[in-house]
Amino acid sequence: MFEYAPAPESRAIVDIKPSYGLFIDGEFVDGTGKAFKTVNPATEEVLAEVAEASDADVDAAVKAARRAYTRVWSRMSGSERAKYLYRIARIIQERGRELAVLESIDNGKPIKESRDVDIPVVAAHFFYYAGWADKLKYSGFGETPLGVAGQVIPWNFPLLMLAWKIAPALACGNTVVLKPAETTPLTALLFAEICQQADLPPGVVNIVTGAGDTGRAIVSHPDVDKVAFTGSTDVGKAIARAVAGTNKKVTLELGGKAANIVFDDAPLDQAVEGIVNGIFFNQGHVCCAGSRLLVQESVADEVMERLKRRMATLRVGDPLDKNTDVGAINSAEQLAKIRELSDIGEAEGAERWSAPCDLPANGYWFAPTVFTGVSQAHRIAREEIFGPVLSVLTFRTPSEAIEKANNTPFGLSAGVWTDKGSRILSMANRLRAGVVWANTFNKFDPTSPFGGYKESGYGREGGRHGLEGYLKGEDS
Repeated sequence: MFEYAPAPESRAIVDIKPSYGLFIDGEFVDGTGKAFKTVNPATEEVLAEVAEASDADVDAAVKAARRAYTRVWSRMSGSERAKYLYRIARIIQERGRELAVLESIDNGKPIKESRDVDIPVVAAHFFYYAGWADKLKYSGFGETPLGVAGQVIPWNFPLLMLAWKIAPALACGNTVVLKPAETTPLTALLFAEICQQADLPPGVVNIVTGAGDTGRAIVSHPDVDKVAFTGSTDVGKAIARAVAGTNKKVTLELGGKAANIVFDDAPLDQAVEGIVNGIFFNQGHVCCAGSRLLVQESVADEVMERLKRRMATLRVGDPLDKNTDVGAINSAEQLAKIRELSDIGEAEGAERWSAPCDLPANGYWFAPTVFTGVSQAHRIAREEIFGPVLSVLTFRTPSEAIEKANNTPFGLSAGVWTDKGSRILSMANRLRAGVVWANTFNKFDPTSPFGGYKESGYGREGGRHGLEGYLKGEDS
C-alpha cells in the first residue's frame, strides 16, 4: 500500500470571526439571548462564539421576512427573482474553496467531500431553482407562494441542506427564516454575507442561530406559513404535533436505516465501492446512509473479504488533508451515541471488526466498523446509528431481501446491486423507500426529488416536486 504524504488545504483562505450575531433584515445584529461556542470536531478548539436567538429575536426575523414578502419579494416577477438566485449561485462558485474549507473546519467532514460534492451541489441547486422561478405556471402546483418559511436544518450537510431549503423557497416567491444546527452555524453565516454581496433585498433571507429552543420558536411562530425540517425522527414528530391544527404547510425529512442489497450477480468490486460510499461517506452522518448491508448468501464471504480489504485502505484523520477519506465525528454527543450502540451490538452477539487505523489524540473519532452475524432483532439493525458503522445481514431470495429491507420503521432510501435490469426494476417497485439507487449509492442531483415514507418523513425536496411545498397549489 502506498504511503501518502500530508496534503493539507490552507486555513488561511477563511476568516473566522471571534463572534457572530444574527442575520436579520439584511444586517448582522446582536442577539438578545445568550451566546454559545462552536468547536472544530477534529481538534476540539473553539472556533467562534455565536449568538443564541431568543423568542424576541425570532419574532424580529419573522417580521422582517413578512415585510420583505409583502412589499418586495412576492411582488417581484419570477425572472427578477431568478436574477438574484443566479447571482447567489455564481458567488457560491466563486467562493467555493472558502466555503469548502469552512465547512470542513466546522463540521469535520473531509475537504475532498466538501470541495467535490457539497459545494458544487449547493451551487447547482441555486442554478436549478433559478431556472424554475419564471416557469412556475408549468410546475403543476400553481404560482402563488405561501409567505414566510421557517426552516430548521441539521449538522451533517450544513450548507447543502440550506440550499435544499432556501433555493426552492425563494424561487417560488417566499421569504425565509432559517436556523442552522448549533454545532455547525458558520457556513450559514457566511451564506448571509453572500446574500449581502448579491444585494438580496433585506429580510428575504434571515439566519438565526441557536439550539432547540430557537427552532421551537420558529416552528411555533403564528406568522410562519411553512415549516421545513431535516433532522431526527423524534424532533420531526414533535414538530408535526406542534403544527397540528394550524394552517402551516410542513415538509419533514427525517431518519433512515437504508438497506444496500447485493445480489450474487452484482459486479462485486463496484458493489464494494458502493458499500463503502454508502456508509462511510461523511462519516456515516447521512440520513440515507446504506447502514444495513443485505448480501446474498452465496457471495457473502467473498463480499466481506473484499470489503474488509477495502476498509483497511481508508485514511482517517485531518479533515483538511486532501488524502483523508473519513473525517471527524461532528460532536462529543454524537460520538457517545455511536459508541453506545456499537457496544450494544457486541453485547447482543454481533461480531465487530474495525478498520486498522491510528486515531488522532484530540477531537472526536471513530474507526470505520462493520458488524457481521447481525439479525433483524439487533438494535444496530433497527436503530439509526448515524456514524461509520455497518450491519451485515444475508438473504437467499429476492423476496427475503425485500422482506428484510422493508422490515424497518424508516423508508428513506435503498440500494440494489445486480447485473439484471429487470431485477432492479422489480426490486425498486417493491422496496418501500423514497429513493432507490441502482448499482450506485448516495448520488444527489437538484433535478431529482428526495424524501421518504413512514418515519422518514413526508414531502419531497429537489426537482419539480420540491416546488410543491412552497406553493399554494392550483386549487387553493
